[in-house]
Amino acid sequence: MFTGIVEETGTVAETLPGGLVIHAAKVLEDAALGDSICVNGVCLTVTALTPDSFSVDTVPETLRRTNLGDLHAGDPVNLERALLPSTRMGGHFVQGHIEGTGTIASIQPDGNAWLITFAVAPEQARYIVEKGFITVDGISLTVVARDDQSFSITVIPYTRAHTNLGGRRTGDRVNLETDILAKYVEQLVERSAK
Repeated sequence: MFTGIVEETGTVAETLPGGLVIHAAKVLEDAALGDSICVNGVCLTVTALTPDSFSVDTVPETLRRTNLGDLHAGDPVNLERALLPSTRMGGHFVQGHIEGTGTIASIQPDGNAWLITFAVAPEQARYIVEKGFITVDGISLTVVARDDQSFSITVIPYTRAHTNLGGRRTGDRVNLETDILAKYVEQLVERSAK
């Protein structure tokens, strides 16, 4: 379980068949083999450690549902360690289980912030609510507006400077995780209707 509050931006050191090596600092402070680290919103298991990097496996299901297969050496990635019971909940409950990807449709200045609109599949859009939570590449964000094929968020200067969103461009694919509560409610309502 994660919060969607990115702890640091790491760098892809190497892409391997079936895995990634990522340079990092903060998330390695207390890391151990088998720990979960959220990489661009994807919950991955640490399989190897060095003083300045960690390795993870990327299985076919992960590559089908995420943008991790698009990564190259040198690309920035958002990193977060798993939630401790004593940690403040600054974001929302994030599982790190990506449902799919969206595409940046537009980036517009909005005062000192950015307004970013993402194109999404209708099956994802149904779980997105205005002023609700969404996780974009592991970042907990608030939905500003939505329709059946897109949603928009505002990126404050701090988030832009401390995550990989600052380097994103129109057309880039991002990993998406909608709020789990909507999916549970839908399933419970469907079951009770039967």
